[in-house]
Amino acid sequence: MRLLLVEDDNHVAAALSAVLARHGFAVTHARSGEEALQALVPEGAGFGVVLLDLGLPDQDGYEVCGKIRKRTSTPVIMVTARADVRSRIHGLNLGADDYVVKPYDTGELLARIHAVARRAVPDDAATPGDDALHLGPVRIELPTRQVSVDGSVVQLTRKEFDLLALLAQRPGVVFRREQIISEVWRTSWEGTGRTLEVHVASLRSKLRMPALIETVRGVGYRLVAPAA
Repeated sequence: MRLLLVEDDNHVAAALSAVLARHGFAVTHARSGEEALQALVPEGAGFGVVLLDLGLPDQDGYEVCGKIRKRTSTPVIMVTARADVRSRIHGLNLGADDYVVKPYDTGELLARIHAVARRAVPDDAATPGDDALHLGPVRIELPTRQVSVDGSVVQLTRKEFDLLALLAQRPGVVFRREQIISEVWRTSWEGTGRTLEVHVASLRSKLRMPALIETVRGVGYRLVAPAA
């Protein structure tokens, strides 16, 4: 996923960019509000998320958020030291999708980035008027929880379906193991890692598409959308 990091402190930006890169993000760094707005032309410029620091040198971060929302529907996460409720409400009213207060835990920030990104289902994964995800020969019907490959229904367990649906909503995005465990199994990573590996192996086998789910060593998994 491409991520626009709007941060005027070069040292903070460099450290955060390194962390994000290790988790599969392609980071573009903007040092001011105007630079951020230019980077989002045209129509969001393909960014999956904007990480917006409010303390910018040229414009108030809230003002920048409002301008971003007028130009694109790209999810925006505000990052600021302002922890009061009124500031958070103001940011959300301007169109921010989430609000992270400094100092923050990196794991929480990554989880919030993935969460807001998943809410914006990509155009190539969903057909208008159809509650299904289409990924090459794979069709995932969300309401009925039915999966088919080339028209043939594949029987999946509840957790197998949840895992596949999670990955399929953001093809190409790397999901951390901890995040998958939290969202699919609703528990912590400890002691559950082997369960995840087994379910991934089972999905690859049942779908007869071993390359569909790619292992990103040391990080997690991502779904590689096959050709139609």
